[in-house]
Amino acid sequence: MGEWLQHQLGRRPWWMNGMLLFCAWMALVYVPWDLFVKPVALDEQVWFGIRFHGWAAKLLAIPHWLVYAAGLVGFWGMRRWMHPWAAAYAAQMTFAMVVWQLVYLESDWRYVWAALAGAVFGWLTFVLWRARGHFQPAAGSLRERYGGWALVTGASSGIGAEFARAFAKDGMPVVLAARSVEQLASVADELAKRHGVETRAVACDLATPEGLRECLAAADGLDVGILVNNAGVGCAGRFDLQPPERLDALVQLNCAAPVALTAALLPRLRARGRGAVIFTGSVSGAQPLPLHALYAATKSFDNLLAEGLWGELRGSGVDVLALQPGATETAFQRTAGQSPHAGESAEKVVSVALRALGQQPSVVSGTFNWLRANAGVRLLPRSLLALLAKQVMAKQTPDSLR
Repeated sequence: MGEWLQHQLGRRPWWMNGMLLFCAWMALVYVPWDLFVKPVALDEQVWFGIRFHGWAAKLLAIPHWLVYAAGLVGFWGMRRWMHPWAAAYAAQMTFAMVVWQLVYLESDWRYVWAALAGAVFGWLTFVLWRARGHFQPAAGSLRERYGGWALVTGASSGIGAEFARAFAKDGMPVVLAARSVEQLASVADELAKRHGVETRAVACDLATPEGLRECLAAADGLDVGILVNNAGVGCAGRFDLQPPERLDALVQLNCAAPVALTAALLPRLRARGRGAVIFTGSVSGAQPLPLHALYAATKSFDNLLAEGLWGELRGSGVDVLALQPGATETAFQRTAGQSPHAGESAEKVVSVALRALGQQPSVVSGTFNWLRANAGVRLLPRSLLALLAKQVMAKQTPDSLR
């Protein structure tokens, strides 16, 4: 608990931790009490220095709560959008507090109190305006932070190909691993022509011991700085309707392959004193998922393995991240046997991952996906959650597989 608290508080300066706690108090305690408990006759709100009473104040407590809830989320996650939003709101508070003291305070000291309020809130506005760097990704390019080569599995398309493009754009040479020879060659040629980086393409089936050996052999002798365990496959439909060999291949590819590759490369990353390992998990791994049961179980394995390794490797210089996307516009739906449905772009998912790398143990791409991965699991009985998930998955599963 102490190490976790030290990590959380260490993500921001002391005064920003104070603002985080203030936002938590306002969002979770004071404003809910003000909105639901405090008598209407006693209710009072101040916006831009204008005082509101009664029902007007009660209604204005709603945007008041939204502001502090946004502040709580923003400071906790150190979100990029907090700059300049937080400074702008603090400036509004500075103006409001000065006007309040001058107009509504019946005291000979009102000018003193106005100056004091202006100084305190003005200082907060100033430091928030200068705090842009705290709300940005870790300093330095990926090449500067981790160096060496990136090894990306499942790199022939989708999320894996986008990871490869992001690394190449940053000047990192890339080892590309996947089963499709033609698609791999196309991605490798694109990276070399567009970004001028060196690439190695290895066509291999990571669900087999031979494929794992081929992949590791391609990285032999290279200074690998980043490993992306992205290769994976789904299996839509009732468990009992799936061929046993397909179920076995799914477990081998989604679980055994990341374990084998990480076990082989992690000692090298620790020895060099810096590096990163990214696991492409899924929000599906946060809950039971009928009609996609084994896939969700394997992704729960990936999510938990990554977060566990993050805890083990804290302070070693090796960053670990569990990337948890939802539906994504890739070939996954087709290969998993799902009916087509909308999803996020692979480029956006990778962008979310690289912003979070080195900042947190896991990240969910997309607001709705975050709610799915957190709110439902925490608020609903697991039996109800499983049955609701079954209804959703049934719409994405062909009739013959239900």
